Amino acid sequence: MSKAKEPEALPDWIVECLSRLFSSISDPTRIRIVHVLTEHERLNVSQLADHTGLSVSAISHQLRLLRDRALLQSQREGRSVYYSLADEHLRSLFRTGVQHAYEDCTNNLRRQAERKK
Repeated sequence: MSKAKEPEALPDWIVECLSRLFSSISDPTRIRIVHVLTEHERLNVSQLADHTGLSVSAISHQLRLLRDRALLQSQREGRSVYYSLADEHLRSLFRTGVQHAYEDCTNNLRRQAERKK
């Protein structure tokens, strides 16, 4: 019988990096922004407001935080600044999170329905 290998401890800097990443996308407004940017290559603040139904000022504040944490890139073109996800890792992570949320909610709803029988 083989003994299961103990998982290797994560270095402190990885733990800090993951903590910052997950806290950065934990706000409902930031979730909406990241979601829209997973579906569009790049958008300006007005376009993000249109797609999310949020105000430009609410979005601007959150964009600054996401950009400061290196999750978004920005590019100025004339009077507009366009935002995009910094890399495909965030897009993949976010899509996995959405899939997990759908499955978790579906499983919870099924369990609730079975309990009512």
